[in-house]
Amino acid sequence: MRGPCRLAAVGLSCSLGSRPGDVWGRLFDASAEPLSLRDDLVRGKSRHFAQVTDSLPEIPSGLERYGCRNNRIALRAYEAIRPAVDAAIERYGAHRVGVVAGSSTAGVAEAEAAVLEWRRSGTLPEGFDLLQLEYGGVSEFLSEVGGLGGPSYALSTACSTGAKALASARRLLDMNLCDAVVAGAVDSLCALTANGFEGLKALSPERTNPMSANRAGLNLGEGGALFLVTREPGGISLAGVGESSDAHHISAPDPAGVGAEASMQAALDDASISSEQIAYLNLHGTGTRQNDQMESIAVDRVFRASPPCSSTKPLLGHTLGAAGALEAALCWLMLENCVDGTMRVPPHRYDGIRDEGLPSLDLVGDGDMVAVEGATYVMSNSFGFGGSNCTLILRSDG
Repeated sequence: MRGPCRLAAVGLSCSLGSRPGDVWGRLFDASAEPLSLRDDLVRGKSRHFAQVTDSLPEIPSGLERYGCRNNRIALRAYEAIRPAVDAAIERYGAHRVGVVAGSSTAGVAEAEAAVLEWRRSGTLPEGFDLLQLEYGGVSEFLSEVGGLGGPSYALSTACSTGAKALASARRLLDMNLCDAVVAGAVDSLCALTANGFEGLKALSPERTNPMSANRAGLNLGEGGALFLVTREPGGISLAGVGESSDAHHISAPDPAGVGAEASMQAALDDASISSEQIAYLNLHGTGTRQNDQMESIAVDRVFRASPPCSSTKPLLGHTLGAAGALEAALCWLMLENCVDGTMRVPPHRYDGIRDEGLPSLDLVGDGDMVAVEGATYVMSNSFGFGGSNCTLILRSDG
């Protein structure tokens, strides 16, 4: 029987900062400029990217084989939850604290540099290790850093990775394999991914413009978020998880939104609530024509009336495997910062010119607030390549 699943602590690092308070403030700052124009990732072209600009910690001595930017971003996120993890170790024992951490890039940027050096000199750079490139490197690294002895494994399901990591953490608790789990995902920018999305004609030459008639694609970003997931009651909990696989195409979603609809409905059923109880919906909202069309169609079918919703990718960029964890972290901050029955929700940043061919969604404007009372539920969508979909519902009892 499923027990409570508390998201007891959160740490994150992204284009808006690496401290929850900073991220929360910049989320609503219309003057914030989280995107950078770079010409070093896509050959011959300048594109906008959302990158981590805060200083990152060095890899601890003895763990140099894990030395890559991806793991340094993970370490920055982990620092915020380390006290809660240490307390869990003290309470349950290190063998009862697990790790589920995912990525879609891992240390590809370091591998790119290593290949270039090998082609130039015939030798690999000192300090390069294939472990930096492995998807499992993030989870292994976090286990080593935290001294965690519980189950430790990686996920890589494209853009649903971070959300699915939280779902997997809940399963480890349900199966009594762990008493606490560090769960989340991290992704860093690299030329391989940037050129791949450029080849798919999915990168926007301008700032991403989700749900607009003028939308032209996405901006890539980097960052990560990690949660400590426990069985303790109270606080902010993972109330519902929905997963589906429409397997329509290797990179394009089902245009009818069948998989997205199934994912959202499954999350509602898992949480034992109706769609009317969702106070806010964080859209996958990539700004590509295919995603925005299918997602708005699916939302229109699941909800009798659209809840307040927005895409936060114009601020975070599309962080790929990390997106589900990072956007869940933003939802956690929304619930954590509710004051006097009011929840502040992030505005939908776009040019304001709606695509009249899409179902009308209640897109959040600057300064919009949501009145809440009692149990409050927020939903977050993550839809990945190959139709790998995951929807999370977070709950706060106020």
